[in-house]
Formats: sequence, structure tokens, C-alpha cells
Amino acid sequence: MLSRTYRPSADLAPYIRRFYVFEAPLPENAIVEDFLLAETAFVRCLLRGDWSAETGPGEWGTAGKTVFFGANSQPFKVRVKGGFAVTGFAIRPSGWHALFPESHQTVADKMLPLQQLWGVLADIMFDDVAKAEDDAGQLQAMENAIRKRLALFQPCEADRQMAQFEIIARTDSTIRIEEAASQVGLSARQLERRCLAAFGLTPKAILRRSRFLDSATAMRGFSSPTELELGALRYYDQSHMNREFRRYTGMTPKVFAEAVTPLQTAGLKLREESRYED
Repeated sequence: MLSRTYRPSADLAPYIRRFYVFEAPLPENAIVEDFLLAETAFVRCLLRGDWSAETGPGEWGTAGKTVFFGANSQPFKVRVKGGFAVTGFAIRPSGWHALFPESHQTVADKMLPLQQLWGVLADIMFDDVAKAEDDAGQLQAMENAIRKRLALFQPCEADRQMAQFEIIARTDSTIRIEEAASQVGLSARQLERRCLAAFGLTPKAILRRSRFLDSATAMRGFSSPTELELGALRYYDQSHMNREFRRYTGMTPKVFAEAVTPLQTAGLKLREESRYED
């Protein structure tokens, strides 16, 4: 499986974290079943592959070829049959309200056709991405669509306080909520309200998920935390660690360490590559 990531153009950097291209030249009868645990909302253009997601216990559904995924508070199971190709982008929480009038809380843990949120622009973007001959052309098609969307909400700007909290969540996942709120210049109650609207989750849930992702990233070998950092990430005891891994993966840490999770692993790699860019 091949993955490539790209930074957005300077004018889109306050709103978009990364663009990515993900390909897997698998046999037609191959089935990959995995889960996503995304910190941000994503838009994905599903160019090849028969994609579906678990929309209810034992129920699988689709959302077309241009799909919006809200941020996840729990593992979101997905399945694809055959070789696949996906291109898309991660939306910064601080840029949420520049692109969507809805509170992120209303779409967290959901998969929707992007047309429900962006209308015909979603179709235009997909058609342009599908016609592109290379990564550069695909990125240009997505950036063009994002600029058109931003133009609808001018003069809506990125939320600087949420941008600051995004950095905190990615780099200091064990911080106390009150301290994080103080650092961004908000009360704890204000921070919770703003996070629900921009991130889709409460600050506590954001940091809890971030702590797990930090641990999972180290376990997958994508980061090299110091002993001090590892000490901060360690859970109170083995049962606590087991609970957190079951919550976010449905597995124990031992099973997760040995599990093949190509889609989620690619997400961890993407996260680590852009973690300290701000």
C-alpha cells in the first residue's frame, strides 16, 4: 500500500492540515477491513475500490464517491473490496467554520455524501480529481474547490484559539483541561463549547483520544518518544491501558500490536508527519 502526503498552499494552510493520496494495487477479490480514528474531519474522493462502512451493528452502507467523515470519538469500521485509490484532505478544527455552517458536533462519528454539505461543488470537485493525470492535478482540483467553498463564507477566518488548542492536543495530550483553557485564553466552559463546535468533541475527549493515538503511534514505530514522554503517556495500570485500547480499537494492546491495520496505520503515519508542523 502506497501513501503520499502534501502540505496545502499557503492561503489554505489555516483551513486544511494535509492532502493525501492512498493507493493499494490489490487483487479484485481482496477485502481489507479496518477502522478509522480520525482527529479531524476528512473529505475523501474514492476513485477506485468498493468502499463501505459500518453504519450500525452489523450493518454496512456507502455514501457515494465523494465522502465526508466527521472526527471520531470511537473506532469507525470501514471495508474495501479490490484494489483501491483514494485522495482527500484533512480539515483543521480551527478552519471548520470557514467551510461549514454546522457545528462539528452534529456530524462527528458520521459518514455522509459530501453533497449533503457542499451541494453540487462536491460533484465538480470529484469530476476534476478523477480527470487529473497525477497527484499535482488532483491537489489542484481539490484546492480549487476549497477556495470556492471559502468564498461563500467570507470574511470568515480561521479560529486562532482553536488552532492553539489543536497544537496543545497534538503535542501535550496529558495536560489538564484548566491549564489548556488558560493557555488559549478561555474559561474551561468556553473551551468546551468552542471545541464541540470546531472539533466535534469535548476537550476531555479530544485529549483522551490524543493520548491513545500518541501511544499507538509509538507502538507502531512512527515516533521515538523520550523516557520522560513515555512516562507521561503510560496509563495508571494494565487494566487502564486495556480499557483505553478496547475503547479506541476494540482490541487489547497485545492484539493491536500484532494486528494488521493498514488504513489506521496510514492515518497514524500521516498524523506523526504533520504533528509538529505548526
